[in-house]
Amino acid sequence: MTTLAFRHIAILGRDGADPGIRDAYEQVARVAAEFGASASLEPNLGSSTAQSAEIVANMSDFVVSAEPHDAVTDPPVDLVISLGGDGTLLRAARSVFGRGIPVLGINMGSMGFLTSVSGQAIEEGLRCVLSGEYSIEERRTLEAEVRSPEGIARATFTVLNDVVVHKAGAAQVIRLDLWVGPEDDPEEIGSFSGDGVILATPTGSTAYSLSAGGPIIVPELNCFLVTPILPHTLAVRPLVVPGDEEITVTALDRREPLFLTVDGQEGGPVGYSDRVVVRMGASRVPLVRLPGHSFFTTLRQKLSWAVRPIDGG
Repeated sequence: MTTLAFRHIAILGRDGADPGIRDAYEQVARVAAEFGASASLEPNLGSSTAQSAEIVANMSDFVVSAEPHDAVTDPPVDLVISLGGDGTLLRAARSVFGRGIPVLGINMGSMGFLTSVSGQAIEEGLRCVLSGEYSIEERRTLEAEVRSPEGIARATFTVLNDVVVHKAGAAQVIRLDLWVGPEDDPEEIGSFSGDGVILATPTGSTAYSLSAGGPIIVPELNCFLVTPILPHTLAVRPLVVPGDEEITVTALDRREPLFLTVDGQEGGPVGYSDRVVVRMGASRVPLVRLPGHSFFTTLRQKLSWAVRPIDGG
């Protein structure tokens, strides 16, 4: 167990008008006060109700901007808590990329695969964390660049889960070409027609990639996934690529523009002549884990993976 003390907590949530979310951040604030820690609310979580007024008055706001590296600005934060599901945790992680600030996910949704604490055990779980009874799990990231034909980076993204290159607009297939290796000496993997391609971290292997038929990858592995989306051939299957490689995706279809979506939350158009280059990211996301919480425990509980059949079944 680590002995790192958390003195200032930033709280992000999916919807401040949700009574369940409001009750959750009030519980976080109460436990933080017990341990002499301060707490800041994401501005959209502020509430004017009489029940919340005193707690909110004792908190300060922090700013989550559109730029991840400028997200947590004032006051200094040493722990971020997300109230919601995996989407909220991804947004929380994106707000602190490159800062090394741990993220604790409290599940207020239905799945919460990445979260550590259930919505029914907030105070108990947070007391464990603030008492030092926790561990840190470093999760790898991906970096994606949209490059012009001249090799100029038009857009750059850092992601925790996945990068998806897909069709924008009508439900028609697209043809993509995939390359592996450095830009000056790449090797062609091949091309295929389908709905797009997912490039996922081990963390993202249990998200969209899994739904598209990709394998589950243990988070500690230094690799990433290339998972075609509904390819129009049985010969194309998901590919696991070493973490020191680069994958380049280009379009072979001039009819429609492509779109790039990262972590299911943001993105932009990709021109026909553009290249999408994806590699392992330099930064990692520290996720807070409670005692007894492990990747395989989560697989069994959340996905019913390899669960023993009921006796007599």
